[in-house]
Amino acid sequence: MILTKYFDKFFHSNKSSGILLIIFVLVSLLIANSSLAQDFQNLLNTNIGTEVFHLNYSVSVWINDGLMAIFFLLVGLEIKRELLEGELSDIKKANLPIFAALGGMLIPALIYFSFNYNSEYKNGWAIPMATDIAFSLAIISLLGKSVPNSLKVFLSALAIVDDLGAIIVIALFYTDSIDWISLGICGGITIFLIVLNKLSAKNLLLYLIPGLFLWYFMHHSGIHATIAGVILAFTIPTNTSTVIMSPLEKLEEKLHTPVNFLIMPLFALANTNITFQSEVFAHFISPLSLGIIFGLFTGKVIGINLFSWIVVKLKWSKLPAFSKWNQMIGVGFLAGIGFTMSIFVSLLAFPNHIESQEIAKISILFASVFSGIVGYSVLKLKTN
Repeated sequence: MILTKYFDKFFHSNKSSGILLIIFVLVSLLIANSSLAQDFQNLLNTNIGTEVFHLNYSVSVWINDGLMAIFFLLVGLEIKRELLEGELSDIKKANLPIFAALGGMLIPALIYFSFNYNSEYKNGWAIPMATDIAFSLAIISLLGKSVPNSLKVFLSALAIVDDLGAIIVIALFYTDSIDWISLGICGGITIFLIVLNKLSAKNLLLYLIPGLFLWYFMHHSGIHATIAGVILAFTIPTNTSTVIMSPLEKLEEKLHTPVNFLIMPLFALANTNITFQSEVFAHFISPLSLGIIFGLFTGKVIGINLFSWIVVKLKWSKLPAFSKWNQMIGVGFLAGIGFTMSIFVSLLAFPNHIESQEIAKISILFASVFSGIVGYSVLKLKTN
């Protein structure tokens, strides 16, 4: 009962934040294509901080490396909760979204690589692997009760597994060089946090204060600082009680509002300020653009449904309750909304190539909008 209530809160929070994200994307696009474009870019490039601790970064870096670490902290908490007591806690319940997510990551990456294996854009193979939780759940929520709740749970679990995959990919493949001393300190802090967990320390400050240092040294180690949020999340203690909220549940509840209604909109505002210039559209049929568009729009739906069909036919799993294959196709298209995570990966894939980032962003935007429209239409037609 408590898990159903918690999922409802999680789902409706993502529904509202998804709508807000759409608004901020439109605002960002309007600014980028107005007379305010240069002033806004100057604001994003403005440095804030201090050189004393080597923490003098631009506004965009603080958003993408700092605030997004809090987003990944929340994602990590959600993954841990699902693994311990939610949809991913029972392998028989969890294996369908897990296999579906694997297919939804592998096939898009292969499609992208087939377009770019011999080009300068090959480092962006992970861009179409992502699914945006907030946007995809916001779209499916518009269908109301015409879509079974089990499909919404399936989509959210799939997106969570997808995020975990993105986190692993970022840690393994988008790290240029490593400062081993800083990384060693991160290891020491992580051990300390694990010991706190084993000692059943319940005070969240005992975890959050070392977590700040973990972020600092992770940032300076060369590994993307957002990984610190995930590591911290997995050390926060939880329990099996249905009456007393665990520290994990308390922190997750406190983070939902600022992450969904402040951090994600700010990320969208700062990273979708795409100026529609002829130079960008001239590359719209480049291997980079085609790999992203086909990866997200076709790769996701093919990968998710192919892998799901295989495990169902092998009787390793079952379709979500009261759902049909035609509805699974609609969900597969919705999973092609890669938006937030795809943009985030594109920034890491092409860190010093602004033009490639712009092409990637507009391709992600196009593929995500098209995937959302088609996914909604398929589900709407099949549920009437």
